[in-house]
Amino acid sequence: MAASEQPAAAMKRRHKAQYVPGQQAKRPRGGGGGPRQLELGMQGILITCNMNERKCVGEAYSLLNEYGDLLYGPEKFTDQDGRLSGSEEEEDDVEAALKKEVDQIRTSTEQKLRRFQSVESGANNVVFIRTLGVEPENLVHHILKDLHTTKKKKTRVILRMLPISGTCKAFVEDMKKYSETFFEPWFKAPNKGTFQIVYKARNNSHMSREEVIKELAGIVGSLNPENKVDLNNPQYTIVVEIIKNVCCLSVVKDYVLFRKYNLQEVVKSNKEELVQQNLLSASQEEKLKEINLAEEDSKEVKPEDKGQSEEESKPNESDSQQA
Repeated sequence: MAASEQPAAAMKRRHKAQYVPGQQAKRPRGGGGGPRQLELGMQGILITCNMNERKCVGEAYSLLNEYGDLLYGPEKFTDQDGRLSGSEEEEDDVEAALKKEVDQIRTSTEQKLRRFQSVESGANNVVFIRTLGVEPENLVHHILKDLHTTKKKKTRVILRMLPISGTCKAFVEDMKKYSETFFEPWFKAPNKGTFQIVYKARNNSHMSREEVIKELAGIVGSLNPENKVDLNNPQYTIVVEIIKNVCCLSVVKDYVLFRKYNLQEVVKSNKEELVQQNLLSASQEEKLKEINLAEEDSKEVKPEDKGQSEEESKPNESDSQQA
């Protein structure tokens, strides 16, 4: 009896030991449609939102599909049934049958890899939309340019929309090595331009903002000494977004014009300027009225009143000197 109990106990322990790795393997639930979290090598769009990530994803899909169709045409899906249809002779051929099976797997995967796919960003109130067959910088710039021109508000919870065209490990040496090649299309001679670097880190405490900016600015300068820093109105803005151990990079244009790529601000910028101008003109009018009234009052003062006022002011002057 004791002998039979010992293997049972061992089986229980073995089962428990096997159970733990099984749980770890189940955690990254991909769903068959590619990676489900932000990873190295990804391109996409980083979106910040206001406390409602689910609605943010819905707004992002709607906006990106709208403008994606305009720039790249409607998204095409492979006709799996059509790709796999063939003659009976091919089915008898083992090699052809194997090729068809591989094509079926590939087709199924392609159907699930959409042009835009939300993945876990690794930070609260941040959504990352992975892109395929899309240039994130051109797409986001086109969206902001249209919103800036039309002033038509198309989102409610999306705040900023930043294109991400490169990712690397969030360590200074890795970032330096990666950016030497990444920055070339914009800053390597004969290309040149004014630039600034904007930096944001989330769920990461081992990076130094000052060190990162210094190192990246040095790389830009080494690519072409004519590249100059301009913090007011640069031609290019280098966006550095760090989430955990992933560094997201992009180089964007019109960062100041498009209100730091903020979709809420870019549609109301002109309205705010008009309001500010109206307030300024109103305050100027009030000041002019005050000046005119003061001038009229000074003209109405009689000479004898002026002398009397000067005499009355003398004690005040002595008081002020004593004070």
